Amino acid sequence: MTRIAFGTSGWRGVIADDFTYRNVKIVSQAIADYLKASGEANKGVIIGRDTRFMGRIFTEKAAQVLAGSGIKALLCDRDVPTPVIAFEILRRGAAGGINFTASHNPPEYNGIKFSPSWGGPALPETTKEIERLANAMMGVGGYIEISLEEARQRGLLELIDPRETYLSALEQKIDFEALKSIGKLALNPLYGTARGYLDTPLKDRGVPYTIINDNLDPYFGGQPPEPSEAHIPDFISLVKADPAIRLGLATDGDADRFGIIDADGSFIEPNYIIALLLDYLIRVRKLSGGVARSVATSHFVDAVAKKHGVPVYETPVGFKYIGELITQDKIVIGGEESAGLTIKGHVPEKDGILACFLVAEMVAREGKTVRELLERLYGEVGRFITRRANLKLSAELEAAYPAKVAAVPKEIAGAVVKDVVTVDGVKLILEDGSWILFRKSGTEPVVRLYGEASTEARLTEVMEAGKKFILG
Repeated sequence: MTRIAFGTSGWRGVIADDFTYRNVKIVSQAIADYLKASGEANKGVIIGRDTRFMGRIFTEKAAQVLAGSGIKALLCDRDVPTPVIAFEILRRGAAGGINFTASHNPPEYNGIKFSPSWGGPALPETTKEIERLANAMMGVGGYIEISLEEARQRGLLELIDPRETYLSALEQKIDFEALKSIGKLALNPLYGTARGYLDTPLKDRGVPYTIINDNLDPYFGGQPPEPSEAHIPDFISLVKADPAIRLGLATDGDADRFGIIDADGSFIEPNYIIALLLDYLIRVRKLSGGVARSVATSHFVDAVAKKHGVPVYETPVGFKYIGELITQDKIVIGGEESAGLTIKGHVPEKDGILACFLVAEMVAREGKTVRELLERLYGEVGRFITRRANLKLSAELEAAYPAKVAAVPKEIAGAVVKDVVTVDGVKLILEDGSWILFRKSGTEPVVRLYGEASTEARLTEVMEAGKKFILG
């Protein structure tokens, strides 16, 4: 029997295997029961989806269950970006949002992500209670549902289109007029929810652009809808082939992650984008506040923060922790190495659309390519190069892993271990400023190995030492 378990970005499963009508109804009922117990059920719930197979039907099933519990469902009339759902929760003062998405996972997956009334991803104490309620129902059922027609008649179902209000609010956060001077842009929504969001503001202002992969395709063109270098070769080739293109902007399946291609067709590591935007927002936009980054994110961010004299908040992996700091108005920008970020005054959720337009604004106003901006910032704060690898464990290595990371060495990669950070996983800070992070996957026998150093050669040494330590 399937057990419902929420990870860093909600509950995910394979469609028709564990992600079934029955399990979706059970999780929806658990969310309804949680909201009723919290006293917020009378505020209504936003229900949205990405472009995955069966998405519309799954949202309707959730709406029927919410309505069966007397909770109004505000059902998005088409696929919708994750950050737009967050925006709509806040705009309407809703009790929360149920988002059917598996983000950048392969097309056979779908998922449910719950966001409470503050708009960010639910914190562990919330998801654990929803898990408990759902798993108690797994063997017996227990959900209540009514038909869509009855829900409409009782005022418990309303179709909504949040696109225009979100785009209107985005105009207050992005200098779209500056983009008129940038030249031609390339856009790639990866068959996902950013269709009509990335292109419309440019079309409305006459900014020249070319766009690919903007048709609805639940198979995402045969690639996971992830805007990483490995999954967007067609987009990189497009930018390289057209000398008029100044910048390539891509988003993932639910538009909460970004991918940036510079004018020469080079992919820009998301870590570096966070550091560049932190510098830009403080230096050019004159915003004040600290910066938040996940434990796996580059210390390039820390160096920029030190340059501007602002605090750094290091969080566990999972954007919910960064979202909290946005809600508390403590930070100018928060980001994570997996290409998620948001800024002060915006939603406490990753927003790939916002990220893309911020980079375009920065390039337009600075009059330089991303690489030129990066080299300039390196000259001011030093060079940082990051890498990530997945290490597959045998059964023996997996059993030995907890004891191994509990007894960290005093020296690794030829350098003394200066500090050990256990915010999430085990992170070894070395005396030369390089570092290694080991994070065990919660769902498979894999250790995620992150490393950073000031040169490629040193980074190779650090990563090899990390692999040897784990796989030894």
